[in-house]
Amino acid sequence: MPTPAPIRPAPRSFAHVEAWVFDLDNTLYPHHVNLWQQVDGRIRDYIANFLKISHDEAFRLQKDYYRRYGTSMRGLMTEHGLDPDDYLAFVHEIDHSPLEPNPALGAAIERLPGRKLILTNGTRRHAEAVMRRLEIHQCFEDVFDIAAADMEPKPLPRAYDRFLARHGVDAGRAAMFEDLARNLEVPHALGMTTVLVVPGGTREVFREDWELEGRDAAHVDHVTDDLLGFLKGIGSSG
Repeated sequence: MPTPAPIRPAPRSFAHVEAWVFDLDNTLYPHHVNLWQQVDGRIRDYIANFLKISHDEAFRLQKDYYRRYGTSMRGLMTEHGLDPDDYLAFVHEIDHSPLEPNPALGAAIERLPGRKLILTNGTRRHAEAVMRRLEIHQCFEDVFDIAAADMEPKPLPRAYDRFLARHGVDAGRAAMFEDLARNLEVPHALGMTTVLVVPGGTREVFREDWELEGRDAAHVDHVTDDLLGFLKGIGSSG
């Protein structure tokens, strides 16, 4: 007889949640806007110039480091002694105008009971620019960025430990929204309710195959391709 599939535990609910933690890029705005594609291109330009290599080789290293270290920057710091300040200033110097105000999203976030925080591998300056373009900056108590994480990005456990300690968040009473399943593994292990925000199936998006993996993983409690609708659902059930 075939071996029965393991029984997956019921997904965690939101009834106990008092801290709502959101990733920024490709989570709080639609992935098809491709804002991150601008950053991606500038990372490639920076690596090519920094290491004096071709753009093709820079692209290969960029993706290799991103996958292995959590960010390309962390790989460059570890393997090439990069000073991150100049890098961060350069790669986030982008045009935020493709983002449009989303007052409905702001209203849905504000209706969530408790604190709202941003946890991003980007910079505070970039996060604030994104939130102001979306007109949701008033919803959030604070931004925990890569500098606050001492340049140690998600999914490294220390990034989450520093975030929880800095803001006094009880992981067992928190929810985490992310667009990368691998960045939800540690939060789930710490006790958070986890939500994977994925791109809509029919849209043109700039993703690598491995970035789209994990939606069926045990550490992903919920999956949605409609963050606004999902948050409205939480609000109506609360």
